[in-house]
Amino acid sequence: MIQVVKSPSVIKAAGTKNKIIEEYFGHVNSNTSEVSIAHMKSPEGWVEPAQSPEFNEYTVVLKGKLKISTKEKDYIISEGQGILTSKMSG
Repeated sequence: MIQVVKSPSVIKAAGTKNKIIEEYFGHVNSNTSEVSIAHMKSPEGWVEPAQSPEFNEYTVVLKGKLKISTKEKDYIISEGQGILTSKMSG
C-alpha cells in the first residue's frame, strides 16, 4: 500500500503551555496505529501530565533539551539525541 501525506494535521497537546504537534503519520492524519510520526515544538518550561504509553514512542530532539522523568530516573535528552519509551504491557 502507498499512502501520500500532503500535509500534517495539527493536534492539540495537553500541558502547561501551548505546544504545536504536526502529525504526519498516526491515528489522526493517516488512520494508522503502527507508528506515529510528528514534528513537535515545545516552549521552554512546557510540562505534560504523566503517561503510560500504549505504543512505543520514539523521540528525537532537533533543538534544545528534553527532560523525561520516570518513576526510577530522570533523563535529559540533548539536541541530536533520541530516546525510546516502550509501551506499557498489560
